[in-house]
Amino acid sequence: MAQGTSDKSALKFVVMLGIISLCADATYEGARSITGAYLGVLGASGFVVGLVAGLGELIGYCFRLFIGYLSDQTRKYWRITTIGYALNTIVVPMLALAGTWQIAALLMLGERTGKAIRTPPRDVLLSHAALRLGGGFGFGLHEALDQIGAVAGPLAVATMVSLTGGYRSGFVILLVPAVVGMVVLLIGQRIYPNPRDFEHQTSQLTSNELPRKFWIYLGAVAFMAAGFADFPLIAYHFQTQAIATGNTIPLLYALAMGVDGIAALIFGRLFDRIGISILIVAAILSSLFAPLVFFGDINLAVSGIVLWGIGMGAQESILKAAVAAMVPIEKRGSAFGIFNTGYGISWFLGSALMGILYDRSVNILIIFSVLIQLCAVPILLFVNRGESRN
Repeated sequence: MAQGTSDKSALKFVVMLGIISLCADATYEGARSITGAYLGVLGASGFVVGLVAGLGELIGYCFRLFIGYLSDQTRKYWRITTIGYALNTIVVPMLALAGTWQIAALLMLGERTGKAIRTPPRDVLLSHAALRLGGGFGFGLHEALDQIGAVAGPLAVATMVSLTGGYRSGFVILLVPAVVGMVVLLIGQRIYPNPRDFEHQTSQLTSNELPRKFWIYLGAVAFMAAGFADFPLIAYHFQTQAIATGNTIPLLYALAMGVDGIAALIFGRLFDRIGISILIVAAILSSLFAPLVFFGDINLAVSGIVLWGIGMGAQESILKAAVAAMVPIEKRGSAFGIFNTGYGISWFLGSALMGILYDRSVNILIIFSVLIQLCAVPILLFVNRGESRN
């Protein structure tokens, strides 16, 4: 079945990939909302739970470096994406059958590996249509749809666990979005076998090397990621300081995910109009979340969560759109792989350090979070000046 290459067809392609991501996020975010508790029920210790979660993220982000390179070398973007989505989602319902924490841990690591496999080639496929529509809008729309799944999945799991009283039913219900997502993916690649046709080649981006600007930009992104606290640390603070109850913390997370989706659309559109300078605004806004979240009462904390969600949404829409626009099309898979790996490692190291700082001094944690994010601003100003001269 042949694809069209009009703007309307490109929009349909972005929405299709958004629906696939919606289903995938509903599946694995739904699972991640209960996997820690599930491992505990199966007999795992707190150390094992933390180790599995950390190891899964580390494997996932580091593996993207290789997958991005492999995608560019083989040009099998659809095939690699399909393999990744299959592993990323189909193993999740299998957790219901896990009889030991060791088997459950292996399945959790398999899910993270699947996400690592599908992300760089998926982003390349998305970039072709997104750049046709406006990179910021295209990636922002995809992120908005993605976040619907991130909210719906945990809510569906919570409902099933509440109705049945067991975690296994929560994993079983996730078979529905997993199957729907795979069906849409298989149909979509038959309708759009060559997404690259959406994009108009640009002569100035035909080098076989990644430009110097990309590496400088990656440095700015690393600072932003390192200062951006993981939500589990925020939730831990809310719980231990009695700022929010166990029932309201998930609602605050849902609020953050909703703000994330809206911010992705708004900042994505602004990126298309005024360029990378809007990311400077996003960096400044997101740097303010830590004082509000860790210093304030529930009212200030809610404001901090909103800023945290704005930072997430802006990053998810703008960061990848900027990468797609600044690297040669033939090296885009490698660029996304390097970008995701650098972003993930920086976030991992920053989160680990903030966890240590939290136990010693919340004040120092806040100072670190604000300053390290603001370190990205002068670098982004430099990148922006370079773009203005081109």
